[in-house]
Amino acid sequence: MSWDSYIDNLIGQTKAADGSINCDRACIIGLDGGAPWTTAGHPNALKLQGQEGPNIAKCFKNQDFTAFMGSGIFVEGVKYQFLREQDKKLVFGKKKENGAITMQISKTAIVIGHVQEGGQQGNLNKGVAVIADYLESLGM
Repeated sequence: MSWDSYIDNLIGQTKAADGSINCDRACIIGLDGGAPWTTAGHPNALKLQGQEGPNIAKCFKNQDFTAFMGSGIFVEGVKYQFLREQDKKLVFGKKKENGAITMQISKTAIVIGHVQEGGQQGNLNKGVAVIADYLESLGM
């Protein structure tokens, strides 16, 4: 099964009232080990590198975000400043001139979205939540 259609759905969920899209890249990884569920072949794929997926998954699995707090969040080789976590399920990051990331877990996956600089992270948060909540409703 290809999960790539979930990237398109997430991006569609981030539309603002003026029609602007507030997600340029996204991916889904497994909570156990951080293996990619979506493929790097999708034109809007967020392409995690090396240990980025496993490191993100480890923080969520252990519900311990001190590694993000101390060293930042690495996504596509870029270090994002950890902004905050919410309810041990949701993490926000920002990199000046590069945009922001939102990550949310379901039972078995982590949905990660990126918004370009100047975009609305609130709309990105909504799109990521729609996909994570849907996966959760399926027991995933």
